[in-house]
Amino acid sequence: MLNITKNKNWFFTFSAILVGLSVAAIAIWGLKPGIDFTGGTLWQIKTDSDVEASRVEELVKGVDGYADTRISVGENGDFYLRLPETSEESHQKLKNLVSGGVGDFEELSFQSIGPSVSEELTKKSYIAIVLVLLGISLYIAFAFRRVSRPVASWKYGLATLLSLFHDVIVPAGLIAYMGHTAGVEVDTNFIVALLVVMGFSVHDTIVVFDRIRENLILAGNKKDFNEVINESVNQTIARSINTSLTLVFVLVALYLVGPTSLQYFMLTLLVGTITGIYSSIFIASPILSLMAKGDKK
Repeated sequence: MLNITKNKNWFFTFSAILVGLSVAAIAIWGLKPGIDFTGGTLWQIKTDSDVEASRVEELVKGVDGYADTRISVGENGDFYLRLPETSEESHQKLKNLVSGGVGDFEELSFQSIGPSVSEELTKKSYIAIVLVLLGISLYIAFAFRRVSRPVASWKYGLATLLSLFHDVIVPAGLIAYMGHTAGVEVDTNFIVALLVVMGFSVHDTIVVFDRIRENLILAGNKKDFNEVINESVNQTIARSINTSLTLVFVLVALYLVGPTSLQYFMLTLLVGTITGIYSSIFIASPILSLMAKGDKK
């Protein structure tokens, strides 16, 4: 039987390293906002295979007001052009310009977001995350209201929030690093991915906590709290891992063969799910052990 509480310092140390590196990456480089949060236009086109990205970029940058245009190449040879906010009239002029410079091309998408819309999306994204965290903590405190020994019910909610912070900060740190090294931008898909990670993570954590609650009621005062935690984790570990691995396999497949536009969305989900598996077993329950030890003192 795994003794989770006895080796909790090792688990905390490993998580502290991951969280520290992630926080440092976000603090130093920050998350690179996409057009969803800054406003602008994303134009995806496909040209003949012999056309170079530098040629397309040169044509667009030659237009007055488009000197800051950035271009990247997708896995299928598509060109992604990041432009200032562009009206439909300017859009048509750019199409004619590129067509005259490189020949016929296929327009795959043209997405334009104004600054007022991007500001509203940013605000609503923050509100969504705060409401989710608040709702989760209140629900768990209510669900565990009949368990007050040796840890108060609201501390189950606090332990869950700490575990969720661990699960979202690690993929966020990875995306911040990739934004610095590879120009990866965050958009509303990134926010959705973090919310989904929270959902899966809290699901596994509640399963473990619920088993702790059941075993506390059955044991009464006959067993030490750490013994109850270890017993509960060992009873649920196989279920947690097997359930989560099915999701991991799907996410790996989608990341490898899915559309390029959703690649980093899948990567965020994948990393967050893996850290969620780890935290629900090796972080959330040991946090309860620490809280009980503190209350005892």
